[in-house]
Amino acid sequence: MPASMETSSRNTDHGTRVRHRVAVLVQHGVIPFEVGIPHRIFGGARDSDRADLYEVLTCSPHGPGPVRAEADFEIHVVHGPEVLETADTVIVPAAHERSVAHTEGRLPEEMAAAFARIRPGTRLVSICTGSYFLAAAGYLDGLRATTHWSSTDHFQRLFPQVRVEPDVLYVDNGSILTSAGVGSGVDLCLHLVRRDHGIAVANASARRTVVPPHREGGQAQYIQRPVPQPQQAATAAARSWALDRLDQPLTLRELAECEAMSVRTFTRRFREEVGTSPGQWLAQQRVERARHLLESSDLSVDQVARQAGFGTAASMRQHLQAVIGVSPSAYRRTFRATAAY
Repeated sequence: MPASMETSSRNTDHGTRVRHRVAVLVQHGVIPFEVGIPHRIFGGARDSDRADLYEVLTCSPHGPGPVRAEADFEIHVVHGPEVLETADTVIVPAAHERSVAHTEGRLPEEMAAAFARIRPGTRLVSICTGSYFLAAAGYLDGLRATTHWSSTDHFQRLFPQVRVEPDVLYVDNGSILTSAGVGSGVDLCLHLVRRDHGIAVANASARRTVVPPHREGGQAQYIQRPVPQPQQAATAAARSWALDRLDQPLTLRELAECEAMSVRTFTRRFREEVGTSPGQWLAQQRVERARHLLESSDLSVDQVARQAGFGTAASMRQHLQAVIGVSPSAYRRTFRATAAY
């Protein structure tokens, strides 16, 4: 079971549910937008009784007091690094003031002292180039990770022991997660709410924030490239056509024919637009459909597998295990139990 499912359902000795504590660790030069992301997404997550599911606290390695923002103002932070000792999730946003983490690949003394307060097993998350601090602390050694697309080459040179994925919006290693540039912090936080409490809770939080509950593809679509020629067709119609037919076998040729393209041209244009291959995108959509049906319906696992387009329960089990680390039955039990709170 993913760590998030465990920590999001903690109980006290008296049976009272404890809110999952999220600590946002900010430094001088922090991007204000990134500080606000966890507060908006996690702060907007509520159960069926409209009770808050998370407690979000902002802290600084320097202790309480002003923290210089990237903008022309300061942020007054109430908490010091002691908050990290009781956090279930620690989020490290980017800071535009460069440190030895960015130049030498090691933690500044104050950040090293702050990281030493984090309990083993705590979920660690970075937004944008906050990944430099997780890598400098050694948390990303041997793992997949991402960061802002403009820094991926430098990040890989500085941390050769990390397997950098430059094109994705975020990478989930279970208890260690990294996101790409700025806005992808929204995607990653929504992903965590979805992992912790299911699609319905995550979608409700997204609606309150007026953002998409799930963005397609990766950051490849945001990297600056030559402007495409006007006659180049989009692949949106094919994606819409596929979403209406997820329960059916779909071929790459059929998707290409929706846009009157050759398979080769369609595959290339699809990856340029969405940031992933048509096959990977279809698998993602089917996993999301399966998760929704497992949470919201009483269909059997075999019926869910057919409606999501996996064909067999064994195939769906394999895909869900790869993405969320649990079987369909375990996933359903987890989120039916969550809904009971």
